[in-house]
Amino acid sequence: MKLVFAGTPDTALPSLEALLASPRHEVAAVVTRPDAPSGRGRRLVPSPVAVRAEEAGIEVLRPAKARDPEFLDRLRAIAPDCCPVVAYGALLPRPALDIPRHGWVNLHFSLLPAWRGAAPVQHAILHGDDITGAATFQIEEGLDTGPVYGVLTEPIRPGDTAGDLLGRLAVAGAALLADTMDGIEAGVLEPRPQPAEGVSHAAKITPADARVDWTAPARRVDRLIRACTPAPGAWTTFRDERIKLGPVRLAAGAGLAGGDTGPLAPGELRVSKKEVLVGTATHPVALGEVQPPGKRRMSALDWTRGTALTGKDTLV
Repeated sequence: MKLVFAGTPDTALPSLEALLASPRHEVAAVVTRPDAPSGRGRRLVPSPVAVRAEEAGIEVLRPAKARDPEFLDRLRAIAPDCCPVVAYGALLPRPALDIPRHGWVNLHFSLLPAWRGAAPVQHAILHGDDITGAATFQIEEGLDTGPVYGVLTEPIRPGDTAGDLLGRLAVAGAALLADTMDGIEAGVLEPRPQPAEGVSHAAKITPADARVDWTAPARRVDRLIRACTPAPGAWTTFRDERIKLGPVRLAAGAGLAGGDTGPLAPGELRVSKKEVLVGTATHPVALGEVQPPGKRRMSALDWTRGTALTGKDTLV
């Protein structure tokens, strides 16, 4: 089939590579988000998908909106059979959806209808799911509501960050998407409607959502930080300054540290020779990496060595 691939971030690259390598399909063009400002100089930088497409000598379409007449005209001229999509990052209007004869087929990183929306991997970790996966489905005008072609499952490991899990799903999902394209071309694959039960929604996690609430249970704190790693990045405040946090470790026991005198209040810090503990609503967690304002990431112990902690210092 003649394909136009839509995607933007690194997460989409394994799928693009799988389709480029397929002897059964031709990737005629890619659709990606416009170049975006990056870094301190705010220089415009092309998306990872745009960079890879240009390396492969493939036409790159960068519409500001997918309903732009120039983009729709060019898509009609290319006349794709199908448009596979991975993390494109923009809504597709009906005029665009109607152009390819087999429609637009999205690779979504959840077991639909669970976690429809922008942040399925983050929400799966945040809510303590044991199993997640990926699904290919026909895009409709509703949010991730279309009929499903295929699924795969993936266990969520105890220490998984969103980055870890998304990396595995991107690779496994690439094979699923390629197989879906093969099945559509062969006429042996029909999408099935999603069940009405089990619907959940995964809204984008904002920096405000990524603030750690130390009055929450330890497991909730652990899941929040892992769900927000690497983006948008979990954080807390120390002496009225925001510090970024890497994943924590659940401390053993009932909240005591090496024979210290008592449990820790939420946000209370305690430093030993081996670790830095923070109190939560249940038992403490041991801090991993910390990044103070304007500084590099460092271990929690290195951070405390450069900070004259007092008995009144807490994380808020």
